[in-house]
Amino acid sequence: MRSEEEANRAIEQYSDMVRRICAIHLKNYHDTQDIFQTVFLKYVLSSVVFENEAHEKAWLIRVTTNACKDLLKSFFRTHVISMQEVSEQAAALPEEHSEVLNAVRSLPAKYRDVVYLHFYEGYTAPEIGKILGKNANTVYTHLTRSKKILREKLGGDGYE
Repeated sequence: MRSEEEANRAIEQYSDMVRRICAIHLKNYHDTQDIFQTVFLKYVLSSVVFENEAHEKAWLIRVTTNACKDLLKSFFRTHVISMQEVSEQAAALPEEHSEVLNAVRSLPAKYRDVVYLHFYEGYTAPEIGKILGKNANTVYTHLTRSKKILREKLGGDGYE
């Protein structure tokens, strides 16, 4: 179990990243908050010894992604959809951000993860491959295909 100081430092350092990953996967503020709490509870209760800051960050990304996927596979989530909440969140964003965010959200899950990690977190394809347990060439392929899809959805080369 980790100390309160360690937990506070991790929350301060990684909270934005965890929330963004959740938002991309879940598209719902309340689910994002639930998973946020779950991730940092797992962090506090974990006995994993991190080699360095990059290892800690990769661990949090993996735990967040898995928690989001678990929630999306849950019985309740697969049988109930709240379109009102999605509409309210999208309406709160500036139009240009909303358009790009909706385009990224509409990507298949295998592309969403690599797009987020590459463009928002700045990871290289080999690093993403290690985090997601995929071959680096697969990551390059997913990035190329996702850029093509986004280019088509957003209308041109101006969004690369």
